Amino acid sequence: MNYPVRIALIAALGGFLFGFETAVISGAEKTIQGLWALTPFWQGFTVASSLIGTVIGSLVAGIPAQRYGRKKVLMAIAVMYLLSAIGCAMAQGWFLFVTFRFIGGVAVGASSVVGPMYISEISPARLRGRLAGSFQLMIVLGIFVAYITNYFFAGSGDDSWRWMLGVMVVPAAIFAILVRSIPESPRWLVLMHEAEKAVPIMQRIGEENTGRAIEEIRASVTDVKEKLFQPRYGKPIGFAVLLAMFNQLSGINAIIYYAPRIFEMAGFDKSNAYLQPIYIGAANLAFTLLAMSMIDRFGRKRLLIIGSFGMILFLGLTALAFREPGVANPNVIWYLIGFIAFFAFSQGAVIWVFISEIFPNAVRSQGGSLGSFTHWIMAAIISWTFPVIVEGSPLGGYYSFIFYTLMMVLHLFFVWRYLPETKGKSLEKIQEELGIH
Repeated sequence: MNYPVRIALIAALGGFLFGFETAVISGAEKTIQGLWALTPFWQGFTVASSLIGTVIGSLVAGIPAQRYGRKKVLMAIAVMYLLSAIGCAMAQGWFLFVTFRFIGGVAVGASSVVGPMYISEISPARLRGRLAGSFQLMIVLGIFVAYITNYFFAGSGDDSWRWMLGVMVVPAAIFAILVRSIPESPRWLVLMHEAEKAVPIMQRIGEENTGRAIEEIRASVTDVKEKLFQPRYGKPIGFAVLLAMFNQLSGINAIIYYAPRIFEMAGFDKSNAYLQPIYIGAANLAFTLLAMSMIDRFGRKRLLIIGSFGMILFLGLTALAFREPGVANPNVIWYLIGFIAFFAFSQGAVIWVFISEIFPNAVRSQGGSLGSFTHWIMAAIISWTFPVIVEGSPLGGYYSFIFYTLMMVLHLFFVWRYLPETKGKSLEKIQEELGIH
């Protein structure tokens, strides 16, 4: 395994924990609701407490990543994942549980900014789509593993939810050990006037002309303390914010967080309601792998357009399945697998790659934080309101999925009409083509 691939995969382990932390609550959320007698509102808050943490983590992560470097922040993220897993598994009261879920969420939010940023900065241009996309691959692998462990722990007694949440200690510990072995981002070192430290790293990741690369990085930055919110960065800001919003307006996190509940709404019994998410996780993993093999050949924009058509179709079919409350519809599993397949092939594979590419060197950490913050604030809103909507009306499932369908129609128009292509271009070349000097 060559050097940039190895260090990219280690950094992407943060994505595995991101996915696991995101999905594992789906197996525990109904048990927790009964354990602490939570109303739909407070149940939504309990699930969303992690997402509130992701909002804060994504908002602040860019600051220490810029000041102290990408590697040190990744090391801190690993410690937070470990603390969250232990705390959630051992929590004896609702408040402590929510606190440790929040800490895990901060780690997820920070990881979604710093992980893709680091990988994009150490990747050769010809491999950047696949290597940056490895972060998303690890996310869906984490989701898949969480669904499997939830299924196996589901029948293990009253404390099964503690095992579901506590097993994350193992990958968190592995990440904490391995992340210490990766180098600092050479682009960050150049920006911090430590080019002599960047040279051997650049040589190891396959940069043939390190002198020219260093000069291009320096030329792309006028001020390392540059502010993000100014007119010349309007295009990348708009692209990142809208893409992040549409990613969550597809309803993806409502499906991931509440998969067993959705299948019970569709008429599946409890054991099958825990089994069906495994099929969703497998489809997510398979189609993410397919997207990773194509993203540097087909390009980011083409994947998004193809995915939009599929998501519109299958979200629409899911909405129609919930049009008659109380009527079992076994086809829901196929509709949601279809949706997940097209989501994984498009938005899921592209979002973190695109956001890590679109911002110039001087403001990449700030831009990554903005895109991730937008993603997670929308995820918190969707995940908090979903149980309120579905329990508040017999047609709550229908209303939710028809809304997601309409949002994907708008997403298709946005991508087709406005989004630029970034495949095969250096980060500095993308900056130049956006007219940012």
